[in-house]
Amino acid sequence: MERLSPRSLVLIAVTAAMTVAAPAAADSARRTVAEGYRYQREIAEASARYSVPARLIRAVIIAESGFDHRAVSRTGACGLMQLMPETAAILGVRDPFDARQNIHAGTRHLRAMMVRFRSDLPLAIAAYNAGEKAVASYGGIPPYPETREYVVRVLRLYGASIEWERFEGTGIHRVFQPDGTVVYTNIPVRPVSSASLD
Repeated sequence: MERLSPRSLVLIAVTAAMTVAAPAAADSARRTVAEGYRYQREIAEASARYSVPARLIRAVIIAESGFDHRAVSRTGACGLMQLMPETAAILGVRDPFDARQNIHAGTRHLRAMMVRFRSDLPLAIAAYNAGEKAVASYGGIPPYPETREYVVRVLRLYGASIEWERFEGTGIHRVFQPDGTVVYTNIPVRPVSSASLD
C-alpha cells in the first residue's frame, strides 16, 4: 500500500472541510430564503404603507436577524428588524416578537431615517444601525467597524451600487458594486434618490 505524503494529507483534510462547510452554508441560505417567504405579506404591506422598497426591507431583515423572529441581540434589540426596546416603545410596539408589528415598526423607523437624511440611503441605513445621533454628530457614516460593515452588507443585499464614503479633501470616492467590487473614482457619484429605490 502506498503511503500518502504530509502534503497530500493536508490537501485531503482541506477538501473534506470544504465539502462539509459548503452544504452547511447552502443550507443556511436556503433556510433564510424559506423563512423570508413566511413574511412576504407583512413585508408587502409595510412597503406599500410606508413607501419603502420591499427589497430594502428584506435586506435589513436578513442583515439584522436572518429572518429569525425570536432573535435578541447582545444589546437587547428584538425580533426580525431588531428593534431596541426604547424604539419599539416609541413606535407603539406591544410585542416586538410579533412579525407584523416588528416589520411595520422597523419599516416606519427606516422610512423616518430616509426622510431625516434626505434619501441618502447609506446614511439612513447607518442611522438604522448606529442611531441618528451618531450619524448626525459624525456628519456621515460613523467610523464604527460594525456599522460600516452593516451598511455595505445591506446595500449588497439590496443590490445597490452606491457611494458611501468620501475621502475628505482628496476628491476621491469609493463605490461598492453589487458584486462586491470596490471602485475608486474622482467622479462624484450621485446618491440614490427616493424615486430610484425600487
